[in-house]
Amino acid sequence: MADTLTDTSQPDVGRHRAGRPALIRTDIQGLRAVAVTSVLLYHLWPNRLGGGFAGVDVFFVISGFLITEHLLAHPPTGPRGLLEFWSRRIRRLLPASLLVLLATVIASRIVAPETQWGATAHQVRAAALYVVNWRLADDAVDYLAAHNAASPVQHFWSLSVEEQFYLFWPVLILLVVVLARVFRVRLARAVPVVMLAVVAGSLAYSVHLTHTDPARAYFVTGTRIWELGIGGLLAALVSRRAFGREGEPRRRQLPPAPRAVGAWIGLAAIAVTVFTYTGRTPFPGWQALLPTLGAAAVIGADAGREAYSPGALLALRPVQWLGDISYSVYLWHWPLIVLVPNVSGDKLGRLDKAVIIAASIVLAALSKRYVEDTFRRGGWGRPLGKPFALAAVAMAIVVGASQLQTVEVQHRQHQAEVAVKRALAGHGTCFGAAALAAPAGRCKVTTSGPILPDPVQAAEDKSPAYAAVSHKKDCFAYLPRFPTVTCEFGRPAAPIRIALVGNSHAGQWVGALDAIARAEGWRLTTYLASQCAFADLPQTFPTGAQTQSCTDWVHRTSAKVRAGHYDLVIMTNRVSVPAVGETKASSQPLYAAAYQGQLAALRAAHERVLVLRDTPAPGQSVPDCLAAHSDDYGACDGSRKTWVPPEPVTTAVAALKDPSIVEADLTRYICEPTRCRAVVGGVVVYFDATHLTATYAKTLAPYLRPYIERALRTKP
Repeated sequence: MADTLTDTSQPDVGRHRAGRPALIRTDIQGLRAVAVTSVLLYHLWPNRLGGGFAGVDVFFVISGFLITEHLLAHPPTGPRGLLEFWSRRIRRLLPASLLVLLATVIASRIVAPETQWGATAHQVRAAALYVVNWRLADDAVDYLAAHNAASPVQHFWSLSVEEQFYLFWPVLILLVVVLARVFRVRLARAVPVVMLAVVAGSLAYSVHLTHTDPARAYFVTGTRIWELGIGGLLAALVSRRAFGREGEPRRRQLPPAPRAVGAWIGLAAIAVTVFTYTGRTPFPGWQALLPTLGAAAVIGADAGREAYSPGALLALRPVQWLGDISYSVYLWHWPLIVLVPNVSGDKLGRLDKAVIIAASIVLAALSKRYVEDTFRRGGWGRPLGKPFALAAVAMAIVVGASQLQTVEVQHRQHQAEVAVKRALAGHGTCFGAAALAAPAGRCKVTTSGPILPDPVQAAEDKSPAYAAVSHKKDCFAYLPRFPTVTCEFGRPAAPIRIALVGNSHAGQWVGALDAIARAEGWRLTTYLASQCAFADLPQTFPTGAQTQSCTDWVHRTSAKVRAGHYDLVIMTNRVSVPAVGETKASSQPLYAAAYQGQLAALRAAHERVLVLRDTPAPGQSVPDCLAAHSDDYGACDGSRKTWVPPEPVTTAVAALKDPSIVEADLTRYICEPTRCRAVVGGVVVYFDATHLTATYAKTLAPYLRPYIERALRTKP
């Protein structure tokens, strides 16, 4: 949204008032208001306005049009021209955005749970440097990040895309200017051809990546450039400011009626997108053509203010005012949506939403007047290097503030790690799972006070199967291709070899299994895939290609494990996605049959098998909940009936009736008979919404070991 929302100086670009030129194209200003309203209402009522996110795509087209119009009015001919262009962008965009980022990191520190401070600081830093869209693209394909709380600055992804466009686009136009002179080609012909090539290439890439990796496709720059490019191409073809056309005789324009029809068609296309698209619509890809071409139709029509024209509605004073402050509305609204629930409660009520709308508009109006307009004044742009120096200082302040928050979080995490190591070394009789193994009444229930790990550290207390923990390679196969990945734990040259197979709910046991293997002199080899269960059936992933990649991983892994002739194969999974064409509930018998097939194949290869029953799952981020309810951890507990998932592998084991397949159910060491707690024996049980903390998993090791020993004693 960037310059799309801020640039209101559009000299002689439209005829909207008594036949005289207007400084502002009221149709574009009104289109801004339509777009920001769509985004705002979508973020507040996503189930009612499912396609409101397409307001961002409308902004992209407007931005591409206005920026290209400026550039083609006076095309850059050298480095100074580029610096002057970037100087204007800095003065118009960075003051307001950096103010919001600084306010957000401070407000997050005050009202958000401490478990969210670190992630917010990282994203604020990335947003201040305008690369947060790439960070979000990485998080979007990270299964463990799926349950993370929304970041209060994740809406900066679109601003990052635009800033990157502003770096690239003028350089491209400068290159075209130079080459057009060298080859003596008219600039008015060369520019549209080059822009069309960029749009076509980016659109093709967008369609491809949306099909193969939709989570990443939504955020990366290459899939979005074509949307801004459509606006740029439109400016090159129709803008009177481009290529000195304003000095030429006015070309024949369509009569007002056809132009009004074109604008109505464009608005209708945007409306269809807003009201019919949903979060399940593959996007951007070719589906983004509807809102972007709709926006281009409105801009290209340049409708007048006749009574039957949408130009009359778009020119209404309230609509124009909202369009004028739309950049700041966009900046402020999302941090409020994310942070207000930390003050008012877990969910946004009607009053909360009304307050957010009002606060967004008030803050936007204030920042528009006192920040945006202030820095647009010419004095802030002289000398040429002044905006760059001020921008560097301001960005350093925001980055420094976020880094201070990161340092505090790291300090807390280090203290928590030391406390955990001491506690694990002490082997307390009521520490962790031991509290549930002890006779009833011996160990007190932890409802408040110190816990281990501290909630800040608990969110990072993951299995050593993750590279961030082990500081080695990551042991998981990930979307979109699910390559075969293996890791070794325990003792490298040990004679007893054990394989661990499954998805992330197998990976959560690596720390405990590693400790057992080291103590017993065993070697552990892992075959892990994020989300993809070790079951031979089509599992639902965003694309058919990803579903097939999961199936291929299952086939390859099954063959490798059977060929490995291990002394024991440990298998466990979470049913994280349904079978293709099914719900999770209706998928249970299909998973049971698929597990039965895998177990039968392992037994046919004379493998001993230990099946671990899947662990209970709270369904909400436990560290976040504990941080928000430090005086009553019971608020984060749940019923055993709700938390304990259906387990199709139990059905599979029962059907096979094979004594060499041992089933281990450790639920009694995680949950009480009717209640599952977020904190057991002073230990946080989960590091997110479903996965055990490494600390709690290690306290389960004494109760897991007998099952392994029993399985190793069975006949192969």
